[in-house]
Amino acid sequence: MTSILSAWSRRQWLQAAGTAAAFGAAGPWAQAAAPTDLSGLTLRIGTYKGLWRPLLEASGQGKTPYRIDWRELNNGVLHIEAIQGDALDLGSGSEIPATFAARQKAKVRFVAVIHEDLNNQATLARKDAPIKTIADFKGKRVGYVRATTAHYYLSKQLAEVGLSFNDIQPINLSPADGLSAFARGDLDAWAIYGYNGQLARIQYGARTIKTGKGYLSGNFPVYANPRAVDEPLRHAAITDFLLRLQRAYAWANGNYLEYAQAQSAETRVPVGDLIELFNGRSNDYALGPVTNAAVRSHQEVADTFQKLGVLDGPAEVAPLWDRSFGAALSRNSNPA
Repeated sequence: MTSILSAWSRRQWLQAAGTAAAFGAAGPWAQAAAPTDLSGLTLRIGTYKGLWRPLLEASGQGKTPYRIDWRELNNGVLHIEAIQGDALDLGSGSEIPATFAARQKAKVRFVAVIHEDLNNQATLARKDAPIKTIADFKGKRVGYVRATTAHYYLSKQLAEVGLSFNDIQPINLSPADGLSAFARGDLDAWAIYGYNGQLARIQYGARTIKTGKGYLSGNFPVYANPRAVDEPLRHAAITDFLLRLQRAYAWANGNYLEYAQAQSAETRVPVGDLIELFNGRSNDYALGPVTNAAVRSHQEVADTFQKLGVLDGPAEVAPLWDRSFGAALSRNSNPA
């Protein structure tokens, strides 16, 4: 990082300083001024279908002073792999892919925390399956997505009733493949997150056996490319993006119909079903800075996965958390 910074010209330092001053003076809900150089930047940002991209547009936060190259990657493992391959500047996911990244000492940083609905992380059963509780999963074909929240909360739910992955027929599938398998009857149950779970309920009569509430922290880290974080102008662009996203999440809590309409256009999930999900949410949406509590929660996940034998050794998560965006984000956020 030192060599990168020392190579900067006086003009670039002044521009970056101007950006910092703008963030400090504008207040949390004002549009932060940015140096004109940001117009020449492109942020490569990973998104999930129906999330950040339509959220920013619907909330009026989409007119950025830099270009965004959106790349749809529908699980956190892919976001981290893309960051490690220098194909993304920013992405997101749960604590679970971030835990594997910590074990591997991957080249990724966690720069903010999103708080989302845990009731939309669900363990489902087919409408005609002889399943009423998690204990009934014994011997059954259960779909999940490896190294995601679904993997974690399914492990915890099984352990709670004295079962493990050895007692079921676990089938690792992507969300889209899992929905197809569920529709064909190739799965008896499915641990899944997001709109695919809602489609299973709507289209195929899936029954919710358990949700992620009580098993997950609700913390979803924002993943960043260390190269992007260490470059001052790109750091300024990421700060601007995170502030826009913070404002957009706060807007969504009071304007969910408009957000649901934007989501529906991208996911084809009916607006009414998205509103139903929102009305049943476990908590409001929010984006905040890195906190000690978030790091402790992440370490607990890592320790649990090691005990379960999912990790092949200990993972220290703290070194991958980056607090350099905290001052800007904390001006309008509650401690996590």
